[in-house]
Amino acid sequence: MSGQNWCNDPPSFILKVTGTRHIYDLKRVHVCSLELLDRICRHISWLDFGKLEGAGLYEAFHNAIKNGIVEFVKRAVKARSSLLYKYDKNGRNMFMSAVEFRQEKIFNLMYPLPDRAAIVSMVDKDKNTLLHMAGMLSPSAKLSHISGAALQMQRELQWFQEVERVINPMYKDNTNNDDETARQIFTRTHKDLAAAGEKWMKETATSSTVVGALIMTIMFTAAFTVPGGNNQETGIPILLNEKSFKIFIVSDAISLFAASTSVLMFLGILTSRYAEADFLRSLPTKLVIGLSSLFISIAAMMVTFCATVMIVMERRLEYVVPIILLVSVPVTLFMLLQFPLLVQIFRSTYGSGIFERKMKPWL
Repeated sequence: MSGQNWCNDPPSFILKVTGTRHIYDLKRVHVCSLELLDRICRHISWLDFGKLEGAGLYEAFHNAIKNGIVEFVKRAVKARSSLLYKYDKNGRNMFMSAVEFRQEKIFNLMYPLPDRAAIVSMVDKDKNTLLHMAGMLSPSAKLSHISGAALQMQRELQWFQEVERVINPMYKDNTNNDDETARQIFTRTHKDLAAAGEKWMKETATSSTVVGALIMTIMFTAAFTVPGGNNQETGIPILLNEKSFKIFIVSDAISLFAASTSVLMFLGILTSRYAEADFLRSLPTKLVIGLSSLFISIAAMMVTFCATVMIVMERRLEYVVPIILLVSVPVTLFMLLQFPLLVQIFRSTYGSGIFERKMKPWL
């Protein structure tokens, strides 16, 4: 459907029946906004610099960068390619501003540019390079979307590492007007965030260690107090050949070893040195392994309990089924509370990341 149709055609009765009128209205506003933007870009393509500044294009352009409105930025640059080199009041080009405000969609536009090397080598009026921008602390609004100070610190390190990768190595140790390198700025501005990340990691590890140690104790004790008892002469469990007993032994062993693994990982977190680089991969990896092992140990512990109930109740379904349903509650609660965090840590550490290095040419 063309932009003209979106802007003029009223919603049909189907939208009211299906309750999708709000979605349609949002889509219509978006399409009409893009059509209006295209008309503006066609108009500015032939204006001189004085008229562009008087029309407020430059201010709108840098505001779009600040807020990550990539559609506006792309269309404006296509209309006036000189905007790639246009500075703001601080002498920063569009990609320096994108790094400063952590707008990865704008930053990704840099990868397919043929003159990328010249763009990333520019400095602002304070002689800050692109890497100095990455060394500055991210705006609080951007950090608030990431749960946990440790993951926020990880994202900041990912930005610094990526910018360090794209700039010329000879500019890495450049100093600004305050005689600071980018690394020195990063350490100074992220000192409080690193301390908060350390506190968050230690609190998470401490509480999880208590749970893991408790599970270890329970499972170790259960292995020597098997249901049904042992043969007094041989010491062999009486119900050794029962399927329920085999499930009990296997799940008990899995729970014990998984809990032991989680405790060791969390102890590794507690004894880490907490250097800046550790937040990038080392600490998140330990946390992923620890939380995953803890989840496995809790699930296996519940299976052990269910197998014990089946043995004690002699497989009476009227008792066993309700108990098994109740046992699934703590496992479900743990998944609801901790699994989203586990997924987020895994994606931020091992996922494809926020940088599109293979972006197709757009200009």
